Amino acid sequence: MGWATLVANIVLVVTGGAVRLTGSGLGCPTWPRCTDESYTPHGALNLHSAIEFGNRMLTFVLVAIAIATFLAAWRSRRSDLLRLATLLALGIPAQAVIGGITVLTDLNPWIVSLHLVCSLAIIGLSVRFLQVADAPVGAPVRGGLVGLAWATFLAGWAVLYIGTIVTGSGPHAGDADSKRTGLDPLQVSQLHADAVFLLLGLTVGLLLALRATGAPAQAVRAAWILLAVELGQGTIGFVQYFTDLPVVLVGFHLLGAALTSAALTWALLTVRHPRATIQRVLVAPLEADSRPDVPGVDAPGADEPRPVQGSPVNR
Repeated sequence: MGWATLVANIVLVVTGGAVRLTGSGLGCPTWPRCTDESYTPHGALNLHSAIEFGNRMLTFVLVAIAIATFLAAWRSRRSDLLRLATLLALGIPAQAVIGGITVLTDLNPWIVSLHLVCSLAIIGLSVRFLQVADAPVGAPVRGGLVGLAWATFLAGWAVLYIGTIVTGSGPHAGDADSKRTGLDPLQVSQLHADAVFLLLGLTVGLLLALRATGAPAQAVRAAWILLAVELGQGTIGFVQYFTDLPVVLVGFHLLGAALTSAALTWALLTVRHPRATIQRVLVAPLEADSRPDVPGVDAPGADEPRPVQGSPVNR
C-alpha cells in the first residue's frame, strides 16, 4: 500500500497542476460545495467545473488508500508503521482544508503555494513509509555524510518552495482574475536558478563523498537517482522559461517537482536511516575509534550484521 500512497499523491500534484494550467481553479467557485446549491457541478457543468470537480473527487481515492494503508500497518503490529500511516491519513483532511481556503480566497498565490508544498511533504512521508515497510530500519546515524545529506535535502526543499513562488508570480494563475504575488518573475526565477545550481553542487558532492567512503550501493544509487531527477527537472525548467511557459512543459515540471521530493527524501533516508546491514558500514569508522586498541583482538561478532526484527507488510 505504500506504493499506492506514493503514486496517488504524485497523481494529485499532476491533476492539481492541470486544474491550474487550464484556468479551472474556480470551476467550483465555493467550498465544500461546488456551487452554492450543490456539492456537484450539475446544472452548470462546463469544462472548468468538470476538471476542478474531478480533482476534488480524487480525495476519495486517497481516503480509500489511506484506510487500506492504516489497516495494513495495524495488522503488522508495528508502531513505527502505524505512526506513519496515521500521519499520511491526517494529510488528506489537511490538504482538503488548504484546498478549501484556496478557493475561498480566490486562489491566493501564497495559499496555492502551501497547497502544493503540503502534497510534496506527503510524498516524502510516503517514501519514508516505503523504506520501513519490509522491516524496521537502523537507528539514525551521525557524521559528515549525514550532514551533507541534510544540506542537500534542505537545499532541495528551498528549490521546491521558491519554484512555487515563481509559479505564483507567473501567468498560470488558475483563473483569469486571480491575483499574483506582485513579485518580479524575472528576479524570482533568477533566485530559483541560483538555488538549483546550489542543489546540483551539493548533490554531486554527496555522490562523490559516498563513493569515496565506500558507502553502501543503496545510498550511492539513491544519490545517482536524485542527480538524474534534478538534471531532468532543470532541463525542463530552462526550456519552459525560454519558450514562454507552455502548459505541457509546466505540467511536466510539476511532475518533476513531485519526483524531486521523493528522490530527496530517499537520498537522505538511505544515509541517515540505513537498514541494520547498511548501518554497520556507515557507523563502523566511528565504532572503530571508540574500541580499545588491543592488537590482534577483534570485537566479537564485528563482521556479522545485527538481525532485524519485525515482519513485512504489503507495500
